[in-house]
Amino acid sequence: MKDLLWLIRKTMQTTFRKKSSWMTYFLLPLAGVFLALLFYGTQSGGPLRVGIVNNDPDQTITEDTIQMLVGMGKVEVTMTDQAELDKQLGEGKLDSGVIFNQGFGESVRSGAPQGISISSVKGAGVTAYLKSMLMDDIGNIAAIGMETKGDDAAFDRIYDSFRGQSFSVSAVTVEDTSSVKDVTYQSIGFLITFMMFSAVNLADLILREKENRTFLRLLSSPVSARTYVLSNVSVSFIIMVLQIAVTLFVMKIVLGIDSGVSYSLLAPVLVLFSLTAIGLSLMIVSLAKNKASASAMQNLIITPSCLLAGCFFPMEIMPDSVRKISSFMPQHWLLDTVNQLQYGKGISELYLNLIILLAFAAAFSLVAVYRFSRNNDTRMFV
Repeated sequence: MKDLLWLIRKTMQTTFRKKSSWMTYFLLPLAGVFLALLFYGTQSGGPLRVGIVNNDPDQTITEDTIQMLVGMGKVEVTMTDQAELDKQLGEGKLDSGVIFNQGFGESVRSGAPQGISISSVKGAGVTAYLKSMLMDDIGNIAAIGMETKGDDAAFDRIYDSFRGQSFSVSAVTVEDTSSVKDVTYQSIGFLITFMMFSAVNLADLILREKENRTFLRLLSSPVSARTYVLSNVSVSFIIMVLQIAVTLFVMKIVLGIDSGVSYSLLAPVLVLFSLTAIGLSLMIVSLAKNKASASAMQNLIITPSCLLAGCFFPMEIMPDSVRKISSFMPQHWLLDTVNQLQYGKGISELYLNLIILLAFAAAFSLVAVYRFSRNNDTRMFV
């Protein structure tokens, strides 16, 4: 134990003697938090800007549908023409456009609505809300047309009654917490990326000290190889716990980010992932013959896996094929755990995710032990 503590102290002193180590292990994860805050923290809850092109004038149903859009909360309607609509959508002055083609009103009246299109350069996230509201309203009117079967008098009577209905509505404003949850999710994504790189950089000390013969000199002392490796693992674990503590402290106390998850739950989950990162780092070192090859392997393994797992952007925007591939990445299971906790699940309901993270840690460690024991160049480490 005395030798272990001495090696831990020696490695910590050697590591943090360099100013660059402070930046690598602590400032970069914090930079990830500020980057996530820049991406998601500036999102505003302003009105949805909608341009409307009415190519079906003098139709009561079309005019009433437009007035329904005008009366929607958080929607700013602008009447325009096709050319101007395309221009303003391209310039970002409008979020979405609704085009009523000629014959729209009559098609709805007949019970088979057609001749309406919704466009946006911002994707389905913007058009889905408009489409939902429009289809509900148009569907109700079309149902009247289907029931009246071309009887204009009956249609007008029922339609006037439908439009003349009055409802008592009470509104309650609910705070939108989606942006802060996105900040938390993305901050954790950047944090675990830097944790994995940090673990490999610390494990590289084994190869570095082997190359400069420091390791051989240590073995000539009472220090055993297992004690040396255990000290390296201990230092990695300590530094990653400090990374987690500093990052969460800045998020909660300094920036006041409400993650939607209790930090007392978030911290242990991240600590559990640190074991996976350490296991991966040992596996990389066991497979590498020198420090250069270890650096190449960490770039080849960590960066693509973090990209596929959703550490740099939300998984929701990825195709299903990529999501299936991400299930083979330990980062995916940590981010999925954070996401599920944000949606209100208890930690006891996510035991499978935690078991999978432990399984990844065990698998990586077993591969490292096997490689160390079989490799004549590195068997001295175990």
